[in-house]
Amino acid sequence: MKIIKYADAEMMMIEVAQEIASDLETALEANGKASFAVPGGTTPAPLFDVLCAADIDWENVTIVQTDERWVPDSSPRSNAKLIREHLLADRAAKAKFVSLYNHCETPSDEIEDTRAKVADLMPLSVVLLGVGADMHTASLFPGGDNLALAIDPAAPLVMPMQVANQAEPRITLTEPALNSAMHKHIVVTGDDKLNALKQAQGLSAMKAPVTRIWGGARIHWARD
Repeated sequence: MKIIKYADAEMMMIEVAQEIASDLETALEANGKASFAVPGGTTPAPLFDVLCAADIDWENVTIVQTDERWVPDSSPRSNAKLIREHLLADRAAKAKFVSLYNHCETPSDEIEDTRAKVADLMPLSVVLLGVGADMHTASLFPGGDNLALAIDPAAPLVMPMQVANQAEPRITLTEPALNSAMHKHIVVTGDDKLNALKQAQGLSAMKAPVTRIWGGARIHWARD
């Protein structure tokens, strides 16, 4: 595992946004379209604020969530809300957006329709991920009820995930969906998460799910 370290978080967000814009441009030139999987949360918001102004063919880019809490789009805990406010803005407002939340009662309801939408985007052109101090990425959490299946290379592309210490059920892209990406970026801030990455190297994927995804990824870190 190689970690690219930056002088500060602002510089990291600018430089990673530029890398992702270049990755998307490469996919657009090769295929005429690109798919880009992104997380929610507070960490990527500054990156999105930079990336949304990139001068690329956003009309042919489809943005899909890496994961989502099972809450309405209007909720402040909604990843879709953050993505719409920070990424689907400026030039990137022309991009298409595929939400994993389908307004049903549970993440399992109509999940085959969601999987079909995601299948249309495979393989992903670019995926952006974070990592938690508990070594989760997307909603692949240690202790998640469907983790063993979700990190299996034969898993369905999308899985519901319930975690005991999380307020809401979740839905997530799985190992085969995330690892389909031609370009993977993991953005990390703070010493706690850096230490988690280092600790993860000696653990199983059930205890440190990020290890199943970080192969081939560019891992970027700065202090927050």
